[in-house]
Amino acid sequence: MVNIKNDCGDISITSDVFTYLAGDAATSCFGVKGMVSCSEKSGFQLLRRESMSKGVEVRFNDDDSLSLDLHIGVDRGVNMAAVGRSIMNEVSYKLSQSTGVPVKSVDVYIETIIG
Repeated sequence: MVNIKNDCGDISITSDVFTYLAGDAATSCFGVKGMVSCSEKSGFQLLRRESMSKGVEVRFNDDDSLSLDLHIGVDRGVNMAAVGRSIMNEVSYKLSQSTGVPVKSVDVYIETIIG
């Protein structure tokens, strides 16, 4: 949880907010089929929109910034490096703009190719 204090009072932002915003930003990028959940039992599973936060891991750093890991599935034939860069930029920008919390790193793991 991140706590922000200002003249008007205190704001607390839970990790659920960050996972939702990150998942939404990532899935809006070209070439992204969706967020992916990985389990030993069932392997990779493409997540529905309402549970896409399971494909996002948020870590709160000591310097009050965030680090994120995103597990995604991409369309066949896309440039994976370009998709990864696009996701990193989009997620970092949207989270910083929406919450005011700096994003230290966004690591993208392409778990599966779909299509």
